[in-house]
Amino acid sequence: MRKSVLAGVLFSALATPFILQTVQAADLNIGLAASTTSMDPQFYVGGANSAMARNIFDGLVNQDEKQHITPALAVSWKVINDTTWEFALRPGVKFHDGSNFTAKDVIASVKRVALASKNSPSAYTPYVNDIADVTEVNPLTVRITTKTPSPLLLNNLSRVAILPARLETVGSQTLNEGKDVTGTGPFKFVSWTPDDNVVLARNDQYWGGKAQWDKVTLRVFKNPSARVAALRSGDVDMIESVPTADGRDLGKQTSLHLESVAGNRILYLHPDQDRDVSPFAKGPDGSNPLKKREVREAMSLAINRQAIVDRIMDGQGVPASQLVPKGYFGYTPSIAAPVYDPAKAKQLLTQAGYPDGFTLTFHASNDRYPNDSKIAQALGQMFSRVGIKTDVVTMPGSVYFSRASKRDFSLIMGGAAIETGEASGVLGPLLETFGPNGGQGNRGRYSNPEFDKTLLQARETLDDGQREKLLQHATEIAMKDEGTIPLLFLSYTWAMKTPYTYVGRSDGYTLPYFVHEKQ
Repeated sequence: MRKSVLAGVLFSALATPFILQTVQAADLNIGLAASTTSMDPQFYVGGANSAMARNIFDGLVNQDEKQHITPALAVSWKVINDTTWEFALRPGVKFHDGSNFTAKDVIASVKRVALASKNSPSAYTPYVNDIADVTEVNPLTVRITTKTPSPLLLNNLSRVAILPARLETVGSQTLNEGKDVTGTGPFKFVSWTPDDNVVLARNDQYWGGKAQWDKVTLRVFKNPSARVAALRSGDVDMIESVPTADGRDLGKQTSLHLESVAGNRILYLHPDQDRDVSPFAKGPDGSNPLKKREVREAMSLAINRQAIVDRIMDGQGVPASQLVPKGYFGYTPSIAAPVYDPAKAKQLLTQAGYPDGFTLTFHASNDRYPNDSKIAQALGQMFSRVGIKTDVVTMPGSVYFSRASKRDFSLIMGGAAIETGEASGVLGPLLETFGPNGGQGNRGRYSNPEFDKTLLQARETLDDGQREKLLQHATEIAMKDEGTIPLLFLSYTWAMKTPYTYVGRSDGYTLPYFVHEKQ
């Protein structure tokens, strides 16, 4: 922390010597791993953008450190009927420009998403597609009508920033020029230098209470070594995305400490499951072995997940049994992480008709996830040990993911973040039958009508208890089928000076409002 001194000089009418009064102002400097690409919180869905927006803007509801829904600009809500929700808005809230927050701002902000999302590489429109109308009951009450029953309305609304109504027709370019970046959040926008830094100032009128920091400078260090060096030298007080190779060493420093949590991003394998002949997986007769469930189970049992976490990730990960981590809505306690069992894997391959194994080329990225190339090489060796003769090919993500979507490969490794904070946010994209209405990330083309039916029921069930049971059942179906092979949840790790504390977030966001310095 850097201290600046504000001096006030008082002179008496008799010209007596002046009295110097000092007030210390607290500044916080943070090293980020990725650059914000837009200051418009409704333009481009991306981790760096979403995290930055949370400093300046609020939604009707927000997500806490475990992605659970919490009241924000709405203090409460109730379901009027299957398609109508009513929200009581927080009184006394002011925007950074001094204007009062009312129902009109909510209505305008929801409407603005369509305008703001034009030409966006990753739009916010999916979060408002279910909304048919937003109406004002009174200045502090709004009603939202959905097209169909929408149990995920709150999760979706947590992704929609609320701006002043006067900005309804203002495009993203204006905000990206640093004009009218106006929210209700704990910090006010000061400046943005793309690929360099964002400067924020404390919002003393914040409804949640004032932040500890008068000024926050968030600096971008895309090079991990540079980020670590900035912390070691004292140029910054805290960094995010600690490289696995540096984590243990930084944790041993008495002047520093780490905060690490299991994140919301799952690394998984997608085997080609619907083609009789696959380009890079061939049994003795030329057919695709990955179509057989026993083969996919054998591959899962051949993986020593804990060894990958310990030896490759330096502890920054958690072995996965399913697609959402413990504590998330829809997590299924009955599913245990597969136990590493190469002997049983060989038995299953024999039962499937491959006593001598088969040939496989496994494709993965080499620059998208921490240690992705190393993980891929380790998996290749593990498969080879049980008789699956595996070659590993890695390539830059810019090439890899487009080819994976075209189904150029037979076995791929991917990652998915649970943006909505609950199971359907990942079950649908990865496991629902591929088609115009779902399964867009289902590159292995897993398909099970019972799974699809159960997931659809969950999406239309407003009762939380019933919906969670349906999500858990859908998970059990897909995991029994080995529709995907879960590997591990990536951990998010921060390093900071010893006086500082931060409760790590499963979404990986770095939010200075929750950074504190012990006095």
